Amino acid sequence: MQNEMEKNLLKKIAGISGFSLGSAFNLRANGVGVERHSTDQVKIVSKVDKPGIDIYVKANSKGEQVHIPVIVTDTGVNDLVYNDFYIGEGAQVEIIAGCGIHNDGCNPSQHDGIHTFHIRKNANVIYSEKHYGEGNGSGERILNPTTIVYMEENAVCQMDTVQIKGVDSTVRKMDAYVGANAKLIVNEKLMTHGVQTAHSDVTVNLNGADSSVQIVSRSVGKDNSVQVFHPIAVGNTKCRAHIQCDSILMGQAKISSIPEIAANHVDAQIIHEAAIGKINSDQLIKLQTLGLDEEAAEKVIIDGFLK
Repeated sequence: MQNEMEKNLLKKIAGISGFSLGSAFNLRANGVGVERHSTDQVKIVSKVDKPGIDIYVKANSKGEQVHIPVIVTDTGVNDLVYNDFYIGEGAQVEIIAGCGIHNDGCNPSQHDGIHTFHIRKNANVIYSEKHYGEGNGSGERILNPTTIVYMEENAVCQMDTVQIKGVDSTVRKMDAYVGANAKLIVNEKLMTHGVQTAHSDVTVNLNGADSSVQIVSRSVGKDNSVQVFHPIAVGNTKCRAHIQCDSILMGQAKISSIPEIAANHVDAQIIHEAAIGKINSDQLIKLQTLGLDEEAAEKVIIDGFLK
């Protein structure tokens, strides 16, 4: 049974406080797997050579969900896990992941998750990941996700990642290899405050004819926090890529957006755009005339921007 703290963390990172036997799931807490369920269409097995799991989704399965949350409630935890996803040909699956850290101690608590996706042809994957930190201790809350994606012909993958509160340091890495007529969509939403740091590196290699990628990052930097976003799209054949980075800067925060594109084929079409700026003063004034104070008006604008 999960205690109240663990249930609250699960709600904040995945919108769930428990699991139904109708879906596959694997719960990891403080570096140890504690609860698991497979289904006829989704099998979850432990790795034998390193910490982590292998998730197998059967070919042509439809409407499956897989929950793989991680929670850390002890101070001083340093958890490294390797999860591999094998998505069968023609399968449709939604994967809900994320990590919540509650650190009331003085030692750093850290989770590094390395996720590798093997997506067979004609498969469709939606992957949602939320990171969250809380606690009254002085110990840092550190999350370093690494994502590696291999997509075969006609595969579709949408990756939505959110980090809104409480994570002191994060280094986020993604490497993707997109096959013929396959489509990858990456949506990142990020907010930092205090002296937090966040560094995102995304590299997408468009290797198959008529492959495509869309990368959209929206972030808010507050106080003295620092963000760096470095997306790279590499077109090695006839392909399409679009990178968009939009950021709101507040206080003494610093944000660097460094989109990079490389066309190695005459029919590679790659576009990037980036914008960083403060909250629009006209929007603030309009909301204040409706009765909101400045802080409440800023929250409305930020919530809408990150929605």
